[in-house]
Amino acid sequence: MLPSSRTQLGLFFILLCPANIIGLWWAVGSPLVMDPNSICRKTKRLAGKQAELCQLEPEIVQEVAKGTKLGVRECQYQFRFRRWNCTSHSKYFGKILQQDIRETAFVYAITAAGVSHAITQACSMGELLQCGCELTRSRAPPLPTAGPGTEGTAWEWGGCGDDVQFGYEKSQQFMDAKSKKGKNDIRALIDLHNNEAGRLAVRSYMRTECKCHGLSGSCTLRTCWRKMPHFREVGDRLLERFNGAFKVMGGNDGKTLIPVGDNIKPPDKQDLIYSADSPDFCSANRKTGSLGTRGRICNSTAMDTSGCDLLCCGRGHRDETVVLEENCLCRFHWCCVVQCRKCSVRQELSLCV
Repeated sequence: MLPSSRTQLGLFFILLCPANIIGLWWAVGSPLVMDPNSICRKTKRLAGKQAELCQLEPEIVQEVAKGTKLGVRECQYQFRFRRWNCTSHSKYFGKILQQDIRETAFVYAITAAGVSHAITQACSMGELLQCGCELTRSRAPPLPTAGPGTEGTAWEWGGCGDDVQFGYEKSQQFMDAKSKKGKNDIRALIDLHNNEAGRLAVRSYMRTECKCHGLSGSCTLRTCWRKMPHFREVGDRLLERFNGAFKVMGGNDGKTLIPVGDNIKPPDKQDLIYSADSPDFCSANRKTGSLGTRGRICNSTAMDTSGCDLLCCGRGHRDETVVLEENCLCRFHWCCVVQCRKCSVRQELSLCV
């Protein structure tokens, strides 16, 4: 298996590059670091907004790369118990992304969300000159917070709210560039829709945080700001959308998407959509991007997707005992060292056959 940094960057290139130059990135022989200069130097065929960002705002491209890695890690967490577990094996991942299946929809959405989240967070941390904390002058007052001692409390916007709109726009500028102009085929429409669903999973779920001020613990004044949801919440929300994803087909005008099936409501902007059925991912198949599930760890007592019956595709499983070393009998010594012993622990594993 290729090193994770290289495969994640390979995913970054696949997601961002037009379909006719996807092969260019896999043809690059040497691993590339997550550096905007390296990325932009290898993207000679980029045009429009992507090229503009490379030339004028390379620090934004750096955050795009970070956001892509964030999305990949979350994809692997959310799919860790599924037959397709968001593998980072480049050859297989590339095949997945060339299809219009539900798994591809999730990858596009979580990656667009990751880019939006990473750029917004960089703004709040003061790491980008183009942005900072959210402007709140024209914002309505925060909703009252339930709880003792908050009735009639004065409030004001303050702190450092997340400028999610800036992150949203930069993610849109870079992630949607490959599909926006001159493209009205169903794949482009689906990709744009799923990118937007990912960004909305961040922007539409901002939360208000407040801090009380006053003497002796009183809350005579509240300072409030808006924060993004934790990215794990974003991943959880997009997984729910994945489970309820809509199958669609292209309309006759080439510009609309129609849900497949009778009496199905049209998907909204936060729904994930796809046009082709997924393979079962039970057996290894390079054409479909399936690594198969042979040798995967499963739960022999679970009835969900992590259970051996589902994960092993009915082939059965074998039990295996492994011996692991872990820290034990840890003690804290003043100041400031923790010393532990190594203990051997036997663990029973169930593996798909």
